[in-house]
Amino acid sequence: MAKKERIKRRHLAWNKLDNTAQLFPVIATETMSNVYRISVTLTEEVDRFLLQEALGRILPQFLIFRMRLRTGFFWYYFEENTKAAPIVREESSGPGAYIDKSKNHYYMFRVTYYKCRINLEVFHALTDGTGGLIFLKELLYQYLRLKHPEILEIEKDKISSGIFLDQEDSYVKNFKKSHEKVYKSGKALTLKGERLPGGEMGVIHGYMPVDELKTAARRYGVTLNQYLVGVFVYSIYKEYLKEQPSDLPICCSVPVNLRPYYDSHTMKNFFAMVSAVFQPTNERYTLGEVIEIVAKSLKEQITPENLNDIMSYNVSNEQNKLLRAVPLILKKAAIRQVYGASANATSATITNIGNIELREPYREYVEHFHAALSMSKGQNMKGVVCSYNGLLSITFTSVLVDVSIQKRFFQTISGEGVTVAVETNDAYYE
Repeated sequence: MAKKERIKRRHLAWNKLDNTAQLFPVIATETMSNVYRISVTLTEEVDRFLLQEALGRILPQFLIFRMRLRTGFFWYYFEENTKAAPIVREESSGPGAYIDKSKNHYYMFRVTYYKCRINLEVFHALTDGTGGLIFLKELLYQYLRLKHPEILEIEKDKISSGIFLDQEDSYVKNFKKSHEKVYKSGKALTLKGERLPGGEMGVIHGYMPVDELKTAARRYGVTLNQYLVGVFVYSIYKEYLKEQPSDLPICCSVPVNLRPYYDSHTMKNFFAMVSAVFQPTNERYTLGEVIEIVAKSLKEQITPENLNDIMSYNVSNEQNKLLRAVPLILKKAAIRQVYGASANATSATITNIGNIELREPYREYVEHFHAALSMSKGQNMKGVVCSYNGLLSITFTSVLVDVSIQKRFFQTISGEGVTVAVETNDAYYE
């Protein structure tokens, strides 16, 4: 029997972790889960049994989500998971909670629901927000076809045509030898303060019309993303620094999707990190001045040449023959040390997963999307932006009691003539 089991295991699919994914298993803890959430809110309450059936139907077609994490001698690796799909459960914790794989059929993602909302939560080693969104959309389509069989008169009951299930490591494929360190490791401002009790994480959603935001951004001659990051940095300057000069810069990390730069369709992680940097050396910067500085900082970094340098530098470390020969147990210590230095160089993160589009038969059943990030070392506040059907949502997650930065952010945008609606979770209610 044991021999048959060994033969069976040899035929299971396996895969290497991509360059970015190598970091997450090393640094993940219950308080720093490296789990992100993407949610879709429907116009009707979710049927748990149909959602479970939908998950069971699409999971076999997404090998990248049917993986479990294994520990090798030199690196972590993925191995095909043959267990049944994870159980769909009603939401019982805040976004980004640690995924205990032994209680989740050894999968590295989970699906939960609450009233009209479906949540997909993913351990970042599997894929980034682009890959997660592809999976969530297919889960949504399958669920709505089960819930509303009349859709089948328009749509076939199968995975969408035109999507890619590519498992290419686009980092390695597009790697060009690099010798220069491209990251600045100087210390950045850390947002500190009284923390929410019991390890809770506060969540604030803001909803704004895309057209109104674009009008506001055009007044400053910047893109929508530059505008949102600029207002966030300005809010930190106003509320945390109280408009005073600082010896440490505000460094807002901004992930950049690399797929458009390399014509990649990989479902694995493929992004680079840049930082919007603002260091107040004088007093009384205006909103316009901060936005201009932030936009200039991002423009200088988000170029094909610089993004290629960032990607190649990261991959060059993994490709180092001496490092590859070091056992994983020793690599972990080095990876944690390098991560600690980079974490100290970041104040917060704002990421934009873009405009989400659905096909016509499904749109009427969906109100909006939003997404949320868990906390990481040195970052006690993060924000995720996405938009759907003309409505932009930004979700701030934080472990701090004080919400003055978030309030200033929404008040500033409202003062620019943008309609803003805000909702929070119960972490901010006594």
